[in-house]
Amino acid sequence: MKSSFTKILAFFLAVVILFSTSSFTVDMHFCCKKLVDMSILGKAKACKDMAQKKDSYTKQCTTLQEKGCCDNQSIFKKGDDAFKKSNTIPEPETLVFLNTYFHTYINLFEGLEDNVISFQTYRPPLLSTDIIILNETFLI
Repeated sequence: MKSSFTKILAFFLAVVILFSTSSFTVDMHFCCKKLVDMSILGKAKACKDMAQKKDSYTKQCTTLQEKGCCDNQSIFKKGDDAFKKSNTIPEPETLVFLNTYFHTYINLFEGLEDNVISFQTYRPPLLSTDIIILNETFLI
């Protein structure tokens, strides 16, 4: 269970690093405020190849062939490749602390070989008076 979870987490972290370091461009072509073509790998096709269409609800452009009606937009996502490798050298004090911490943590759950009863040889004192009668506390 733990091994498969670790593998899945490592895969998703690798995909996140891949997408964060890669760059891409999305090119879009709009006509009459409608998206006509979108391309990720190349340039979007212009609407010159398409037949004329009429839009009754838009007042700015009535046909796709009008000048000033079409618009090209590009979105560029630049990849970030400024990752630094972590090359920290632990100091001797840190190593001593970590060694002590792990040693005490491992030995924390280690049981004793014999059941040790510390009060086994202890002899209780003799009571000279009965404390229940002295305090007048009776169980009803």
